[in-house]
Amino acid sequence: MTSLRRITVVVPARNEQAHVAACLDSLRTSANQLRREYPGISCDVVVVLDCCTDQTGTLADGRGVRTIVSTIGRVGAARHLGALDAVAKTRRAGLPDDAVWLANTDADTTVPPNWLAAQVQFADAGFDAVIGTVTPDGLDRPTARLWQQRHRLAEGHDHVHGANLGIRADLYMTVGGFAAVSLHEDLDLVNRVKAHTRRWTTTHRTNVRTSARKNSRVEGGFASYVADLGSEGSSCA
Repeated sequence: MTSLRRITVVVPARNEQAHVAACLDSLRTSANQLRREYPGISCDVVVVLDCCTDQTGTLADGRGVRTIVSTIGRVGAARHLGALDAVAKTRRAGLPDDAVWLANTDADTTVPPNWLAAQVQFADAGFDAVIGTVTPDGLDRPTARLWQQRHRLAEGHDHVHGANLGIRADLYMTVGGFAAVSLHEDLDLVNRVKAHTRRWTTTHRTNVRTSARKNSRVEGGFASYVADLGSEGSSCA
């Protein structure tokens, strides 16, 4: 029997009205599979509306998920705000932190049906953090080929993506959670996890698909990387 009792999915969002509905629909499908396989685990979703000025919040509310408003404007702070809200809620319900799993993704990302259940399987195998892979959606063929060449989409990979990162809540709190930064908050957290414990794993079983947009909100972010890759792919085509 699993030791987990609750999974909260934390989704930071800034003006994601074009993508958030698909994200939340995929999470609902994954939560339904989780309930079938692990009926003793409850699941909820919190969307952190970080400086949103569009209809992201309305779309999230329409799908019955919890929303939090943030005016910080940094993805690390938004992720941490959602995680703290999840932990506070489960503590009020009397659940210990080690019975709670924080599954992190992004509002421009869709997850596979097995996404949540697979993370429980890894947790039951003794892992307190699960680091998954990402595939950009809609890349042209040359850019997709470069992505495949530069990313080891397999078990034991060495990539880190905030859009596909699960962690037990007690470990999250112990290492200090996501830092309030605009870039590389995921890598920073994983580095602290690895310094603290060996109970982590990397997997391709939970691969998610994320937007391949090239207009980055932060210089040096994921969209900037995709844009640079696209330019390189075009020159090699």
